[in-house]
Amino acid sequence: LEARRIALNLGLNMKIGDVEYQGDRTKAIFYYIDDARVDFRELIKVLADRFKVRIEMRQIGARQEAGRIGGIGPCGRELCCSTWISNFKSVSTTAARYQEISLNPQKLAGQCGKLKCCLNYELDAYLDAQQDFPNTAIPLETEDGTYYHFKTDVFKRLMWYSPSRDNGAGAKVAMLSVDSVNEIISQNKGGKKVRDIAEVVQVLAPLKDVGYENVIAQDSITRFDEKANKGNRKRKKNRRPNRPTNSNSAGKAND
Repeated sequence: LEARRIALNLGLNMKIGDVEYQGDRTKAIFYYIDDARVDFRELIKVLADRFKVRIEMRQIGARQEAGRIGGIGPCGRELCCSTWISNFKSVSTTAARYQEISLNPQKLAGQCGKLKCCLNYELDAYLDAQQDFPNTAIPLETEDGTYYHFKTDVFKRLMWYSPSRDNGAGAKVAMLSVDSVNEIISQNKGGKKVRDIAEVVQVLAPLKDVGYENVIAQDSITRFDEKANKGNRKRKKNRRPNRPTNSNSAGKAND
């Protein structure tokens, strides 16, 4: 924090993320992030005078900073960049598209603010599985009309097509295997329109209006107090059982 304050006072547009001291306390390495080149010669002088050690500045990226600081990922485990990843590979949104992952920046970004490294873990498996998949931009021409790609289940090798581009509720959806789609596309290229796609057509059920009921404040928060008090009274009565009569004391009383 002191180093950050000094850099701010010098007007340097940089973020000091971590510092590492040598074992003999004669040298300190400051790790910083900055998109542009920074002239930190004056900063080194001030830091050396302030901390009385030899100063070294090292520029790192956002992923390296997250690895040095550490943390817990959305999977519940420690960050991969702080445990075992040493070689950071570039990650693009194409990896998410191949895996049919929603392109939500908040869910795709890691703690470093960049795309999560784990998006690359299963990418090769998806690429191998989709080698014979048709281009989803190619529509299917049938006698009932034109069907457009809706979604894909890669490992089940199923593809869904709909005659509506918006694929809203109530629209017809055809669930086809990859081989069937390739066959239909092949027939379309030959100038033929298929007829039997209607045999595998399913209709999406209309979306139901899921209602909810606000149950807050419907019941009194003291509704259990009376029952609890009755139970306490019973327990207090049971704590005083009938005491057995001492025969010796009774005999003395008769004497």
